[in-house]
Amino acid sequence: MAAQVDVKQHSVLVVEDQFIIALDISETVRDLGHRVEGPYANRDHAFIAIDDNMPDVAILDVMAADGEVFPLADVLTEAGVPIIFHSGHVTSHDVAERYPDAMAASKPCPPDKLIKMIETACSRAH
Repeated sequence: MAAQVDVKQHSVLVVEDQFIIALDISETVRDLGHRVEGPYANRDHAFIAIDDNMPDVAILDVMAADGEVFPLADVLTEAGVPIIFHSGHVTSHDVAERYPDAMAASKPCPPDKLIKMIETACSRAH
């Protein structure tokens, strides 16, 4: 009988204003055994959520329904939360200077690439 590996369940904040993409990301996170915070279409709703409970990891679309998520990303970065930018508006090169520890995936992102990024971010989470 193989030994079971005990994997910690992480909370993953999802900010995505495109409904179908938000559902897809959320299901991917759940399939990996983690808890989804959101998804939130609005940056301001995500701010309210992190006031109540800071997530372990965040997956952020750069353009939320109410504007750019960079103010939210700044707060998450300051709190030490690993971030994955998942957007058609930004590349890894674009975020590297401002968020050197963040990862970036351009839409559309192959599921296996996003899964690998989520696993990497969770391994960095406190």
